[in-house]
Amino acid sequence: MSFLQAILDGLLVGGVYAVISIGLTLVYGVMGIVNFAQAEFLMIGMFVSWFAWAYLGLDPVLAAPLSFAVAFALGWLVQGQLIARMLKAPSAAQIFLTVGLLIVLENGALLSFGSQFRSVTTSYQTMSLSLGALFISVPYLIAFGMSLACGVALWWFMRTSWFGRAMRATAQNPMAAQLMGIDTALMYKMAFALGVGLTAFGGAVILPYVTVYPSVGGQFVVLMFTVVVLGGLGSVAGAVVGGLAVGVIQALSALFFPIQLQNLFLFLVFILVLAVRPQGLVGASR
Repeated sequence: MSFLQAILDGLLVGGVYAVISIGLTLVYGVMGIVNFAQAEFLMIGMFVSWFAWAYLGLDPVLAAPLSFAVAFALGWLVQGQLIARMLKAPSAAQIFLTVGLLIVLENGALLSFGSQFRSVTTSYQTMSLSLGALFISVPYLIAFGMSLACGVALWWFMRTSWFGRAMRATAQNPMAAQLMGIDTALMYKMAFALGVGLTAFGGAVILPYVTVYPSVGGQFVVLMFTVVVLGGLGSVAGAVVGGLAVGVIQALSALFFPIQLQNLFLFLVFILVLAVRPQGLVGASR
């Protein structure tokens, strides 16, 4: 029964890993840029949600759309003023830019908010549901449900809306998209803003069981890159599969290894999978 409990817990956590990683893979899939500052937008989303809880009395999960909106606006500004100037630059220059952005955002948060750890208190924080012999943590279930809703909304947007189709066309062939009258510069802005907004949304929904501090992004950045590379860099479906896989692997490894070795086991599985299938479980889009 502990095996089934671990799988259930892993799927709930993995769903959140998926939504915070979809933003990273979306940016790469459309723009071809690996954003090393992606996890800092998760930190921004968590801080926005915490301040909404502390000063507006909003539940952090209900504040998730606000976190998305703030990160979307900031991402739009960053892409237009910084990233857009580096789209044709060498890959090394793009990496240095996003790493520099990471440092600026983290230290800006440190100067603005201080280094203390912050957490929220909710009525459901310690609640759990019983499913026979299995137990479901209510905060994890809510975070998973919000992540699932966000993923479905993204799928609908990308598949049915004109902007979604134009974004996919830009990812496939920017020159052809321009010839068809699509403003590729606008699509790049939207992809980057949407990508960081999704990551901030994920940061908000996990706040009931995670503390926020300026360097919290470092806790998730390696996991995010593991998820997207394991699933297939640039593939949204790959990010979903990778997120669920990472969550289950972490939960199962906790049954057999000390907590200090959980990530070691995860990375061993990661290396073995890529040795057999370098393009990832689903396949990279580029």
